Amino acid sequence: MDEMTREELQKQEDFNDEILPHLDALFNFAMKLTANMNDAEDLVQDTMVKAYRFFNSYEQGTNAKGWLFRILKNSYINNYRKVSKQPQKVDYDEIEPFYESIRSEQSNTTDMESNMYGEMMDDDITGALARLPEDFRTVVLLCDVEGFSYEEIANMLDVPIGTIRSRLHRGRNLLKVELLEYATRRGYNRDDD
Repeated sequence: MDEMTREELQKQEDFNDEILPHLDALFNFAMKLTANMNDAEDLVQDTMVKAYRFFNSYEQGTNAKGWLFRILKNSYINNYRKVSKQPQKVDYDEIEPFYESIRSEQSNTTDMESNMYGEMMDDDITGALARLPEDFRTVVLLCDVEGFSYEEIANMLDVPIGTIRSRLHRGRNLLKVELLEYATRRGYNRDDD
């Protein structure tokens, strides 16, 4: 095995100091984007590989968290585009027994499944956020959950600050509607008196 050069060791040390403290925040954001633990782990791993590969272009002492979130968001968008262009592939031989068992039982498992998971959901805000359109959800998450400024979000998403303000306003209003409907369904009423 080749020994690392002094420069490579220094790069690794600098990377660990600047980047690794943000790993948990990256994973939380990836989970909110993907809503799937495996996909979130893959997205964070892809982000870390890219960050390490391009660490020489990062200016140390600047906003490492913002730099990482931008890499993660771009990776998410690129992966989504790539997957959405591919047709879904299914091996019929693998699913045939499952399909036949479901067809013969004639049971409606989706209602039972949604009822079971609906009762288990602790964080209603997470569900409401997941239902927001992606552009609004991303801005709300970056601003209200992760605490980034409008300018930082604009730089990450490569859009004007006015667009960020507009998306944030609309996203918050959509979230408010989602949560009001949820509260009404659960029997909570607003007192207008």
